[in-house]
Amino acid sequence: MNNRLILTSILIVVLTTIGWAQSPAPADGFAIKGRIQGLKDTTCVLAHYFGATQYIPKDTARVDATGSMTFSGTKRLPGGLYIVVTPKNRYIEFLIDEANQNFSFETDTANTVREMKITGSKENTLFYTYQQQLGKIYEEAQALNVQKKLRDDAVSAAVTNKQLADLQKQAQTYREQFLKDNAGTFAVKLLKATAEPDIPAAPKLANGRADSNWVFNYYKSHFWDGFDFADERFVRTPIFQRKLDRYLKELTVQTPDSLIKEADFIVNNAIKGKSKEVKSYAIWYITSQYEQPKIMGTDGLYVHMFEKYYATGVMPITDSTTIRQIGERVKSLKPTLVGKVLSIPNVSDTLRRPIAFANIRSEYTVVFFYDPQCGHCRESAPKLQQFVDANKSKGVEVVAVAVEQSPDEWKKFIREFKLQKAINAYDYSFRTDYRRQYDVWTTPTIYVLDKDKKIIARKLPMEQLEDFIGFHRRQQATAKKPAAAPANAKASVKK
Repeated sequence: MNNRLILTSILIVVLTTIGWAQSPAPADGFAIKGRIQGLKDTTCVLAHYFGATQYIPKDTARVDATGSMTFSGTKRLPGGLYIVVTPKNRYIEFLIDEANQNFSFETDTANTVREMKITGSKENTLFYTYQQQLGKIYEEAQALNVQKKLRDDAVSAAVTNKQLADLQKQAQTYREQFLKDNAGTFAVKLLKATAEPDIPAAPKLANGRADSNWVFNYYKSHFWDGFDFADERFVRTPIFQRKLDRYLKELTVQTPDSLIKEADFIVNNAIKGKSKEVKSYAIWYITSQYEQPKIMGTDGLYVHMFEKYYATGVMPITDSTTIRQIGERVKSLKPTLVGKVLSIPNVSDTLRRPIAFANIRSEYTVVFFYDPQCGHCRESAPKLQQFVDANKSKGVEVVAVAVEQSPDEWKKFIREFKLQKAINAYDYSFRTDYRRQYDVWTTPTIYVLDKDKKIIARKLPMEQLEDFIGFHRRQQATAKKPAAAPANAKASVKK
């Protein structure tokens, strides 16, 4: 069975809904002339970023024998960070703002940043002046490091270290003055958005060490300080996606409750910023990342995002078919999330006797949904048989549910792979919709239930089943242990 990633269709809808939702273009359009020394007789592409992993082409230009080219169009370009893609996928970045889209540039393939000269664009002049100035300081620092290695004596090392510290201070002073002098420009906004929070000295713990938890919490609470949620141009840069990934995947505990809280925080900031593009990108990207999450159980965020933003119209999707498809997916997913009690399937054993899950008295119940003729299922069957034989006496029952094929094919599968010790189940009435009731879009699909038939794992690979149950047992044992008394605690004696 093939799994349908419904949200992939949302990308096209989002692009057509917001990516070109610009005001009517003035007649002058855009004209960007360039000359790249070392490039000739080829074609370059002008494109803008859409997130960090893809770009949207807007124009192509033929490069002549002198390295000259012209990108032009009758409609103005949406603002953002653009790239000129040259052969072998090398690219040169430019800032495009709505006010001025007529400028020229000249550079050299030997070092496109250092050799860049801009004419007619304040934003790009700032963008490259900043990079060139810091590049000079970096080159000086590199030269000093080389000298430091050559002069192997303490006096020279001390002098070099002082020079390096001075260069670092020079770079910091230049940056601060640059940000101050050019406040409000897109070039400065990009720099602020990519900057790490400046963390003050942390308070000390009782043991004299810095409080690392305070440092983390300060860093996280100030992570978005330099980002302008009101500026739609950030959607057409790699910065927004990278910040979303870092904040949600690295700075947030990967549990549904924590993820939902932080996702709502981001979307609320985007709503306050009043940029439809930033809001829509935030909602779409977060939702897309948790439709098929890498960490088990976090698809609860996907359900939340649909119910709070798509179903309510906060996300501007006008395609009713797409909304209906996502709604159907959420409807099937929601009852099968980690933490829910699995609804009991209407199945029977090989003698057509109904199987009552409530009567399965075991510490863990593994539900293995499969198709007897599915290649992956047949590959997993020997491992399943070994697992059943090894764990049946250890408080683990396996219910193997055939979701396709005839009763004869099902029984043949049981005999072939020696699964008689499992609880083998089949719906003779053919009324169970396994896809929508149990989110079985691929086979095999494995659920692990606790003693109360609550889902503790879903979509678990067969190879991880043994390790997961062992890990869960250790977790439960640790949770049941009484808290240890502090080492300096005195016993109280009842007299």
